[in-house]
Order: sequence, then C-alpha cells, then structure tokens
Amino acid sequence: MGKYDALAALLLEAIKEGGDLKQDDNSIPVGISNRHIHLSQTDLNTLFGAGYQLAKTKDLSQPLQYACKETLTIAGPKGAIEKVRILGPARSETQVEILQADCFKLGKTAPVRLSGDLQGTPGITLIGPQGSILLAKGLMIAQRHIHMTTDQANHLGVADGELVSIQIDGLRGGTYSNVIIRANNTSALECHIDTEEANAMSLASTSRITIIKKI
Repeated sequence: MGKYDALAALLLEAIKEGGDLKQDDNSIPVGISNRHIHLSQTDLNTLFGAGYQLAKTKDLSQPLQYACKETLTIAGPKGAIEKVRILGPARSETQVEILQADCFKLGKTAPVRLSGDLQGTPGITLIGPQGSILLAKGLMIAQRHIHMTTDQANHLGVADGELVSIQIDGLRGGTYSNVIIRANNTSALECHIDTEEANAMSLASTSRITIIKKI
C-alpha cells in the first residue's frame, strides 16, 4: 500500500469512528471548542525553533486532527491570555480562534468567520518559548457549523454552504441560527460550537442537536 493509499485508509477509518445520526430523530453529536491556535510550519519554527514538530496529546473528532502538548501566549493591546492550546497538524496559514469575551481582555475586535477565511481579519501577537510573532491577520471567532459527509447531507436534506438553525433541548435549550453546513467526504459528523455558546444552553460533549431548516 502506497503512502497516499495508507493516508486515505486512515481517513476513512477516522470518519467511520466519528459521530453518527440517531435514526429515530436525526440528532447530531456536539463538539465544544475552547480558544485554540492552528500554526503554519514557518511560524512554528519561529516560536519553537527550526524544524520543531508538534507533540500530539489526543486525537480530535475530525479525521487526522489532534490536540498538542504545546501552548502559546496570545497578546493584544490591552492584555494577554496564556496557555492557549495548539491544534495539529501544521497548516498553510496561522489562525487564532478566540471567544467573544476574549476580545475585551485582549483589546481586539475579532470577526465571526469560518476556519480558513482569513481575509480582512485582524492580527495578534503570539509568544512562544523561542520567539514571538506579530501576525498581520488570522484572529477570529469561529462561526457555528456542522461537519458531515455528502451522504449524510443528502439524508438530512441540506447542502454544503447552506445556513440552518439548530434546536437544543433542555431547560436552558433553544435555537441557534446561522449555522453553516460543511459537507465533504473528509469530515466526521459533528456540530461545532464554542464554550460560550455551549454554556449559554447547558450543552456538554454528550449532547446532541437537531437541524431546523430555514425556509
């Protein structure tokens, strides 16, 4: 088996091990994200030293994604936040995902964006053990989204890029709107929200949501 065949096999296995639809109510598992950083290899070298390789501590729900041992300090005009977790693997561009409340502590205004949409985002300072970087862009608050395969999207009657609302049950439940569908065959089924959104409606990592399609 070649290198790329082996990678494809790992990817498919990871998708199979991801979340699944409950057939009785089409509910979807929830993934809750705290602030975190995705680094390019160039910036990783600056912050930790030339040729540095991230140390994985645990796999994440999305295929081939993982949490790392390493953390950084992020600093803005008004303050700093220490021990912000790095997620691997290295990416083509550095991206810093924070919470809404972090904007006040840092003194920065971050837009709500999908991962990878860095155009027009502000920068932030990253401080590591071997150096620091003043990013020109990359600071954002993550937009609510749902990962799924194209088959799962077809089953649910939604399409990649579509905006939907989600229903959350419980005494503090309700609905969140403007949740974007991210459908492709490299993702495991999961609705991603951040810790602030989860706390507002008493969601946990064992919670599930259902989609309410906009008409």
